[in-house]
Order: sequence, then C-alpha cells, then structure tokens
Amino acid sequence: MNDVHTEQLFITYKSLLFSLAFRMLGSVQDAEDIVQDAYITWSEQPVDHVKNPKAFLCKIVTNRCIDLLKSARKQKETYVGPWLPEPLITDNDDPASRYVMKESLSTAYLLLLEQLSETERAVFLLREVLEYEYQLIAEVIGKSSSNCRQIFHRAKKAIGSHAIGQSSSPKASALTEQFVSAVVSGNVGKLLSLLAVDAKLLSDGGGKTKAALVPILGAERISRFYMGIMAKAKEDFSFKYTIVNGEPGIILYAEHQVLGVLSLQIKNDLIQTIYWVVNPDKLTHLT
Repeated sequence: MNDVHTEQLFITYKSLLFSLAFRMLGSVQDAEDIVQDAYITWSEQPVDHVKNPKAFLCKIVTNRCIDLLKSARKQKETYVGPWLPEPLITDNDDPASRYVMKESLSTAYLLLLEQLSETERAVFLLREVLEYEYQLIAEVIGKSSSNCRQIFHRAKKAIGSHAIGQSSSPKASALTEQFVSAVVSGNVGKLLSLLAVDAKLLSDGGGKTKAALVPILGAERISRFYMGIMAKAKEDFSFKYTIVNGEPGIILYAEHQVLGVLSLQIKNDLIQTIYWVVNPDKLTHLT
C-alpha cells in the first residue's frame, strides 16, 4: 500500500484514536504521543494484510494506554493533592466531536473512569462511548466476546449509579460567567447563590505550585477561599471563556502566561464541583 493511502487511512481515524487515548489517560500530551506512536507502527506495517484498520489502530492505542496506566499507577498513588485530568480545550467545530458524547469528556466523567481497572476502562469506553460491537472489542482487547461483555457489565455497574447531571450548555455558560463575575467583583452574596450548599472545590497543583492539598467543602468555605485569593491578587490577571473537557470553563492568565484552567460541574442549576488545574506540567500544551 502506498504511503499516501496509508497516511489518508490514518487521518480518517486520528480523531477517534485521540478521543480514546485521552479518555483512557486524562492527559492531552500522553494521548498525542500515543497517537503519534500508533502512526509510526501503522506506517511500518504491510497494511495490505490488515483486514480491519480501525480495529488494528484501536488495538495499538488501547494497549499502549493500558501499559502507560499500569506504569503510572504508583505515581498517582504518591501524587500531591487531588489529581485531575489535563484540561482539553476544544471548540464546537472540533472534528473530534464526531466521536464524542460531550458528557463523556467531562472532568467528572473522567474521574469516574479512575475507579476502573485499565482493561475495564478500555472495554467500557469502546462500548459505551465509541459504541463498538463486542466482537470488535474482543479483537482490540484480545479477549473473547463473552468475556468483554462481562467486563463491560462489571464496569457499568461500578460507575453506572453515579449519574452526572449537567445543565444545558447555554445555562452552564451563563452560570460560569456569573461565577467569574462574582469572584472578580468580590460579590459574596452572589457567589453563595450560585453554589450548591455542599459544593466542593478540587485544585490540582501536583505539588508544583500553590493549591489546596485537600478538597474544599461547602459553599461558605469556597467563598472564603476565593475572597482570600482576590484580596492577595497582585498580578495582571485576564481570562478567556472556552470549552474545557466538553464543558464551559475559563483559562486564567497572569501577565500573559497561563496560570490555570477552571471548569464547573453543574447540577440542578447550581455549581456542584469546581475543578481548578494549576499544575504547570498539565498546562504546557496551552502555552
């Protein structure tokens, strides 16, 4: 098969492969590396002999992700403070959106996947998000169809009861803007009206920068936390509204450098969880 056709075939599946790898790993940079690695492996194959390019490429990506997750398990156990997935910044015209249910990109969803083993996560994503038949999943995973079916049902049971309620996008966008406005203007009353009473704030600094090492629980404490930050703020702050992991969020800049990325989980038209990524290692792809 000529090089041009090989490359065209790969480009057809590139967004799908990234979509799978990012959900498996929660890392933009690692997902991009694995997709690039898959291309190199693919281009070296006598692909005329590959009956199902899609399954073949998904198998390469899935196996690389499983290996990486296993090797990174100990690092996660010793991670300083809450661990959050890297912020994936997209727009609504992103070609990857052809392959995604937006809720399966959300930070809350990716954190639920952390409860699953590496193989369970792969089977669950291939079935639930990419809607593959069990026969194709079996080819990718290297297990029988019936075994994959059992793994899927086990994974579904493990996280299926944790429904992720999310407001419609316009309402979520409006709440995000109101939240930022309340914080910047120091309007405590407005901020409290936007937060669920049992809201929580998770901040991921990875021990590399100042961040809360434990979740901040409750609307009152979260409000005090933000008012304290704004009282000490000296830098030249600016921010941009964007789509973070499929949901409305903001990128915060200090002196034109990316300082952090914020996104919100919204339930019943109130902010339930605030995700705040400030670990510089997780922001390098945004600079």
